[in-house]
Amino acid sequence: MIFFKLFLVFSYIGLFNFGGGYAMLSFIQQEVVVKNQWVSDQEFTDIVAISNMTPGPIGINCATYVGYTSVMNDEALKSNLSPAALQCCGMLGSVLATVSVLWLPFILMLFISKLLLRYRNSWQVNAIFSGLRPAIIGLLAAAVLVLMTPSNFSNPRTDFIPFILSIAIFLSTFFGCRRFRWNPITVILCCAIAGIVFYGFIGL
Repeated sequence: MIFFKLFLVFSYIGLFNFGGGYAMLSFIQQEVVVKNQWVSDQEFTDIVAISNMTPGPIGINCATYVGYTSVMNDEALKSNLSPAALQCCGMLGSVLATVSVLWLPFILMLFISKLLLRYRNSWQVNAIFSGLRPAIIGLLAAAVLVLMTPSNFSNPRTDFIPFILSIAIFLSTFFGCRRFRWNPITVILCCAIAGIVFYGFIGL
């Protein structure tokens, strides 16, 4: 059943996630898009965008939205439940995925924090962190590559102008935030307006 699978998958993601929310994205994408096919690539990208725009850690927000979308996409539930009941099940899936991704790390961090305070100056702990730091960068890079797909940037062979526009938005956002320290909220609003103008009104 979808709820039991959500509990298992997100408990697994929460237990073995290292590097924070952005590093969690590639892990979540592998489990919910590739393996279980609960959401499509496009839906996952939309979920990541919404998770970025809403308050709170992106990994937890993503789990919340994936839990809801996964239940709403479940064919067995859609065929047997009314729309109102399906909405209630979607909210239940949202809560379940959120709690599932948090409960094991919470218990683990209580245990690790106690040990870390006791052994934080030992060479073993310092050596472990020396190995973890570059791995976290790799996980973040993997999360970036997961999102660089034709569904997000369009296909240059079939949709050349939308592809160029997507690249322009990507580069201006990257260099604006990196070099000029643009406010992320301003960037999100400007990109949303650009999307409405170019993809909505003009119809690219």
